[in-house]
Amino acid sequence: MFKRIVVAVDGSDSSLRAVDKAVQLQKLLPEAEILLICVYKHHSLFEASLSIGRPAEMDIPDKVLSEYAREVVNFAKAHAQELQATHLRGFVRGGRPSKVIVRFAKEKDADLIVVGTRGTHSDKEGMLLGSVSHRVTSAARCPVLVV
Repeated sequence: MFKRIVVAVDGSDSSLRAVDKAVQLQKLLPEAEILLICVYKHHSLFEASLSIGRPAEMDIPDKVLSEYAREVVNFAKAHAQELQATHLRGFVRGGRPSKVIVRFAKEKDADLIVVGTRGTHSDKEGMLLGSVSHRVTSAARCPVLVV
């Protein structure tokens, strides 16, 4: 049924619950592969400062964000392994999270995307879905499980 499950992680409790659910599914489908992905949003120093001067190292914020995203993926991977997950890989990408998650799932020929209801930047009380989970469910070509 599901051979490749993409799980979007961002360090939030909601995304760890998504990992938990993916591992539960994998136990029902032992050959299923879990692909963890953390997407960091590109940071533009120009947009942030609107300054005329250009620093010598423009990629520093992206480098820091990428390293943090790698830590998030590694933490989620360790969490999944504690739950006895197998066939598990982690990925980090930069860009707009919802678009990157959907594109990644398509590239990897995923059968299912699992996302949390709200991520680390959701602060709107009463919303059923965060903006990323909402956009993923709207744009994905495969089924999406929102946890």
